[in-house]
Parts: sequence; C-alpha cells; structure tokens
Amino acid sequence: MLVGWHVTKGRSGNETLDGLSFALAAYVPGNMLKTKWEVAIYVDDRATPSQRKALESILSGQAGGPLAGFGPLIGKMLGIKFAPMTFRADGKKRSLTIRGIAEMRSAAMAGAGGAEVKLSGAPVLLAPEVTVGQHEKLSLTDYGWKWDGAGGNSFYSPFEWTGP
Repeated sequence: MLVGWHVTKGRSGNETLDGLSFALAAYVPGNMLKTKWEVAIYVDDRATPSQRKALESILSGQAGGPLAGFGPLIGKMLGIKFAPMTFRADGKKRSLTIRGIAEMRSAAMAGAGGAEVKLSGAPVLLAPEVTVGQHEKLSLTDYGWKWDGAGGNSFYSPFEWTGP
C-alpha cells in the first residue's frame, strides 16, 4: 500500500509545513491488523532540516495523532528517504509521484446516481470518511519491492490532524 499526504496549510510546533508532501509505503502480507508491516517513509526533498525532523516525528507516530496507532503494526522500518514529490488533486482524480521511486494515479468510483462512494468507520482509516476510488496506476520500486499494477482500491480524503 502507498499512502500519500499533501499539506495545504499546516504546522508542527513552530514549523510551517505548507506545500509539503510525504508518504508511507507498506508491505502487509495478510490481515492488516494481525500481520507485522514492512514500512518505508518518503518526505518531500524541499523540506528544510527542521521540517524534515517534524515530518519524521509525525510519520513515525512519535508526535502522536493518527499515525501513532500504526506503531504496534510495524514489524520492520526499512528507512526514510527524501525525494522530489509531486501531488495533484483534480476534481475526482488524485496523483502522487515520488521521483525515481513511485507513481500513483487514482480516480473516484461512481456510485448510485454518479455520487462518490464513501467509506467510514474502518479500523485503519486515517480520516473519519474517505472517498473510494480505483488505481489507474500504482508503481513503486525501492527496498527490493517492485510493484506495478492498476485496478486496485484507492481512497482519498481531506485531513486535519492536531497533536502536541
């Protein structure tokens, strides 16, 4: 799974994170709540050293918030890399590129009457409600992983997190 975020406007302590993107890639060989995950973290290379430190704290769960709950699920942390990242939201489409590592494009699924399909209450969601979509492309090559596919489930939502 590849989960990406883009901060439109945000802070961690005194650090402004506006315009930065970050992502978490995980290999989960089984039930997400019962299997230990292998995880890699990616941070926008435009982040300053202090912004990088803030984002590392958020992504590792050390800053609290929704990602802190992932800590017990992680069996192996493969590493943190800084890379050029591009995030786009265009209507019902989303894309994330981590240059030289990953590319994801997805579009919302149409439900009854053309309305977006929504999901809420799932145990590993990072937002109260997400829009359900489908990958047009999902590729990642790093840490011995080679993912290349399309057609799988995708989810997106705005997010608002608070923490210490």
